[in-house]
Amino acid sequence: MSFYDQKVAEELGLDFVDVKMQDTATYRKYRKILLAQYPDKAEMGWPTYIICDSPDGEFKIVGEVKGAHPKGEFRSKLQEVVAQMN
Repeated sequence: MSFYDQKVAEELGLDFVDVKMQDTATYRKYRKILLAQYPDKAEMGWPTYIICDSPDGEFKIVGEVKGAHPKGEFRSKLQEVVAQMN
């Protein structure tokens, strides 16, 4: 699923970072974003995509897409978030 999701994100002009909790180096790098959105990790869907501006610096969370979706629905939900960015 993440291969397709990455492809859709990149088609919409977004960078895609796959953060698996077992990948400790990457998880540590982006943990601040996850905890800003989910301080106790409750209410997360699997998968959860957090869309943010400047993830390596002073980030701003723009939106999210939670849970598994059929291909077209994922694209639509992500497009809604991207539209809010403009």
